[in-house]
Amino acid sequence: MAKIKVIGLLCILTLLLSGCWSKRELNELAIVVALGIDKIDDAYEVTVQIVDPSEVSMKQASTQRSPVISYHARGETIFEAIRKMTTLAARKPYFAHLQVVVLGEELAKEGISESLDLISRDHEFRKDFDVIMSYEAAAKDVLNVLTPIEKVPANKMLNSLEVSEKAWGSTIAINIDELVNTLSSKDKGALISAIEIHGDKKLGVDQANVQRVKTPVLLQYAGLAVFKKDKFIGLLTEEESKSVSFLSDKIKSTIEIIACPKKGTLSTEITHSKTKVKGSFQHGEPAIDVQIEVEQNVGEVECDIDLSKPKSIDYVNQKTAQGIKGRIEEALEKIQQQYEVDVLGFGDTLHRADAKQWKQIKNDWPTIFPELPIHVHVKVKTQGLGTMQNSLLNKPKEE
Repeated sequence: MAKIKVIGLLCILTLLLSGCWSKRELNELAIVVALGIDKIDDAYEVTVQIVDPSEVSMKQASTQRSPVISYHARGETIFEAIRKMTTLAARKPYFAHLQVVVLGEELAKEGISESLDLISRDHEFRKDFDVIMSYEAAAKDVLNVLTPIEKVPANKMLNSLEVSEKAWGSTIAINIDELVNTLSSKDKGALISAIEIHGDKKLGVDQANVQRVKTPVLLQYAGLAVFKKDKFIGLLTEEESKSVSFLSDKIKSTIEIIACPKKGTLSTEITHSKTKVKGSFQHGEPAIDVQIEVEQNVGEVECDIDLSKPKSIDYVNQKTAQGIKGRIEEALEKIQQQYEVDVLGFGDTLHRADAKQWKQIKNDWPTIFPELPIHVHVKVKTQGLGTMQNSLLNKPKEE
């Protein structure tokens, strides 16, 4: 009898289950992997890059169609523009697999806070996608460029961003949550990796762009875009961007080139970098102390130098440290004197060091920051010399 009651209860409970009432089949969706936002007059122009599954599938033979399709629409708001795309696309755009958002330069100059509101608010957008800015080009044009090796251009942009950050140091990946949190702070500025088009953008949309040995149109990261509040105010060069990565403790690996004692150059690979930033107040005056410890290996020697001697290694260490320190100081001068915006969070460092002292200067921080003393110290240690100590240039010639 008890068994019958249990079965009856389970049958009743099944009536309360809602089932997959909100399900959406894959063949009903247009999977968006990249989103571009431009500002044209008073309207937003939104571009979506949608994957053609049949062209990227390993199991199906290619039909020579483009692996992605781009749709564009304008509206008074981004939300409106996205909905207008349903009049163009055969399926409704689906943003759960979005990988990268490209902000157009003109939009960035006017301010990006409003454009980020929808994508940070809408439940369909995940929060793990990266945000970049198109430099000297519209986001629409960037998303229209077909790329070699990576069939899906969004994958190319994302992979280049991550690989460059790990192996070169001139880019910084920032997701939507990090960007929104940074922009919400009144005392900080934001840094966003900027991408540019090399070549004639009109040729980039042609399938021939990925069918040639020498690709006529390429997408390349140009450095870090500097934002004051939410507006783009300038671009840091590649070397300046690397210096920012050193200061932000984001250098995983990069290359340094130094001049040899007589002539020629020597290249080293940075294998490890650790940065410690400390804030202090002396008689009420703020200051920042930066300690950077670097480990490196000798990578390429194009000069006459005997690396078996300790004094030669000391020379390499000293010159590498001087080079890193000098470029960091040049980047800091540009950030402080030209842009006058705290993109490195030194204000937060001072707040953590002494909350009471920080409170006294907080309201005057925009005028204090350009003159803030920042002391940079770099210590370099060379660990490896490769498979041989000296250059082939040092080997005696056979008679």
